Amino acid sequence: MRFLYLLFILISVQSIQAQNQFTVDETPYKTALESAKTQNKPLFVMLFADWCPHCNKMKKEVFSDPNVMAFLNKNYICVWKNVDKEEGTALKNKFRTTSLPAFLFLDSNENLLYALKGEMKTADFLTEASNALNPKLQLPYLEKQFLADPSNSNAYFAYLNSLKKGRDRNEIAIPTHIYLNTQSDAQLISETNWRIIANGVTDINSREFQYVLKHQNEFAAVASQKRIDRKVESIVNELLRPLVDNLDTVNYYKQREVAKSIRLQKTDSLVFKFDLTLAERTEKWQFYKKVTLEDTQKLVWNDASFLKDIGQTYLKHISDAESLKKCIFWVKHSIELNDSYDGNLLLARLYNKIKDKKTALKYAKDAKVICTEMTWSTKDVDTLLAELNSK
Repeated sequence: MRFLYLLFILISVQSIQAQNQFTVDETPYKTALESAKTQNKPLFVMLFADWCPHCNKMKKEVFSDPNVMAFLNKNYICVWKNVDKEEGTALKNKFRTTSLPAFLFLDSNENLLYALKGEMKTADFLTEASNALNPKLQLPYLEKQFLADPSNSNAYFAYLNSLKKGRDRNEIAIPTHIYLNTQSDAQLISETNWRIIANGVTDINSREFQYVLKHQNEFAAVASQKRIDRKVESIVNELLRPLVDNLDTVNYYKQREVAKSIRLQKTDSLVFKFDLTLAERTEKWQFYKKVTLEDTQKLVWNDASFLKDIGQTYLKHISDAESLKKCIFWVKHSIELNDSYDGNLLLARLYNKIKDKKTALKYAKDAKVICTEMTWSTKDVDTLLAELNSK
């Protein structure tokens, strides 16, 4: 009897767990669209991928909640599509979705009413899914209100705040420039207009951003220099990072000149780091060497970690002695900034590479002292010391 009772409990627990597990409904999109028209309901579309951890967490923690599913099924026709399959790919392209998970709220004519992206808590999702049913919070209404008076900053922010929940930066830029075109150059310098520029301007060549560059002191008075610097760095990142990520060297070298034309230390430093990342990923070691020899001391001299990163690259890929000696000078400065085990071990290896055994031994011993004091494994430094002592 006890065995049967335990078996009953086990089966009951498994049954409850199964009920709370989210499973994807494979209803074709066209069928769901027809149901939306017939039942006079909007569509809720989740776009996901099996490899996306945020998608999987939403399915596990949010869409396994009976209250969430009851709300969705009551108010929407629900569609769940994997972007790596045919219908999911088509929907991802149709609605220009670039991040996952994505949640699209559509009317039966496929007009986008509301959009969300990313992982969120159950309560937050339910709030947003409820807001998506309110006509005055939907994108078509907010867009219409904004376009009726594009100089109205309140209407702009209402539209922007809804738009940025689920759309990409390039789409946010469109209403931003519509609004800013109603403002004269002199009017741009205000706290409200700075917020609009900071939130929505993504084009480094735009009138508004170029005006910010030429009038930084005036903008700093209504915002702060720190916020101006952050925006400048952000726009250079938005310009160059996708080109580096896609290894688009042709367009990268064109756009880096635009970024360099800003002529600020912070942006020059960003370009320097992007140059090195691209050189590493394309294995252009001569270019890597050229860039570092020209600008390391000027642009990253006080960044101990980055100086060591450059040193590691030289250790692996640069062979001429003069360049290695220059790199040793940089890494020595890094341990002046922050005396570290890895910095001393790196110096030992660099000196060993230029066949200066005596100095290599000194830094290897210094590295071992630090390593021993920190009670870390001495395996790497012991291997190097054994190699040096055997010569």
